[in-house]
Amino acid sequence: MPAFTEHHRPSTPLKTLTALTALSGLALAGVLTAPAATAATPARTATATAAAAGVPPLQKALNDLVKKDGFPGALATVHESDGDVRYYTAGVGDLKTRSEVPVDGRVRIASNTKMYTATVVLQLVGEGRIELDAPIERYLPKLVRGKAGDGRKITVRQLLQHTSGLPDYDEALFADFDLFLRKYWKPREMVDLALKRKALFEPGKGWGYSNTNYVLAGMVVEKVTGRPVGREITDRIIKRLGLRDTYWPKARDRGIRGPHPHGYFAAKPSEPWVDVTRFDPSSGWAAGQLIGSPGDLNRFLLALLDGELLEPAQLAEMKKTVAAPGSDTVGGGRYGLGLATFKLSCGGFAWTHGGNAPGYTTRNAVTKDGRAAAVAVTALPVTLKSAKNVEKALDTALCK
Repeated sequence: MPAFTEHHRPSTPLKTLTALTALSGLALAGVLTAPAATAATPARTATATAAAAGVPPLQKALNDLVKKDGFPGALATVHESDGDVRYYTAGVGDLKTRSEVPVDGRVRIASNTKMYTATVVLQLVGEGRIELDAPIERYLPKLVRGKAGDGRKITVRQLLQHTSGLPDYDEALFADFDLFLRKYWKPREMVDLALKRKALFEPGKGWGYSNTNYVLAGMVVEKVTGRPVGREITDRIIKRLGLRDTYWPKARDRGIRGPHPHGYFAAKPSEPWVDVTRFDPSSGWAAGQLIGSPGDLNRFLLALLDGELLEPAQLAEMKKTVAAPGSDTVGGGRYGLGLATFKLSCGGFAWTHGGNAPGYTTRNAVTKDGRAAAVAVTALPVTLKSAKNVEKALDTALCK
């Protein structure tokens, strides 16, 4: 699937990083082999890990992500089309204490945030407050100018679809990784970083994944509503659906509230893991700031595609996809308005997005017959193979 990346690795040679991200949309990370483990709570029971025959296919896939690919921990939640919900865990939730992975624990869902931002924008379209094909100049006058692009020629639709040609701010943001982790970034600061770079292509003449698009989309939401985009997402989606494990972190809130596995980072496979559970998520903002659980990701996607959040006309616009070159090696290679396709080994496709942040990778999708699955690991993949194995785990959840 198009595994739309939130962050690139600053210490990886840029040429190598560019090649890998072009293929998979995934950043690199170090590897540490950890023994498999399971977690259980009275309210939520994970499917048990077993060494003998009869291990559920998804449990085996998670075990392999830990044992073979070296992720410290993995967790998944599957919502069957008949309403049954299954939970899975592998590895450890904390490398220091060796504690169990919390069942359906909270993680940084990173670029999955784009689905929520796009949904709010489309709700405002349905209310007549935003026009999809209007230039962003109408809402953000004189903001986007120069070699990166022109707001008079870029539409709201092109922001949501990544067809604006606007460059990403990531490369400049991660020049100093330590600063990135601790600094509180204002949206305008990130946009200004992007505007110093050259446009990827003329608006509407190509496809290029860029977090800048969704930071600007968030700014459009704030301009139109007069309220913080995080509050709009909270009131219009999180509270409306009763997503108990999803929230928008407050300014300078570096932690993760509630049960959660620790997230880890290493610049090279030979280096030890560094615990990066705590960092300032403002660099993602409307493109990637949310925290949530695999189960809540499933509930959100099911509700979205069932028409609970958008009117039919706006949902139809969201599902109009264009080719997304560079992502087709790991998926269907098509992107709509904050929603993408995930090619299934059992035939057809599912609706998806996915997200990466330092410490966490999430992959999630919903099939046409209403089966939803979300898989999370507690680090970024070190190779394209390990990245694909996370995606294979999602495919296993949906097809086997």
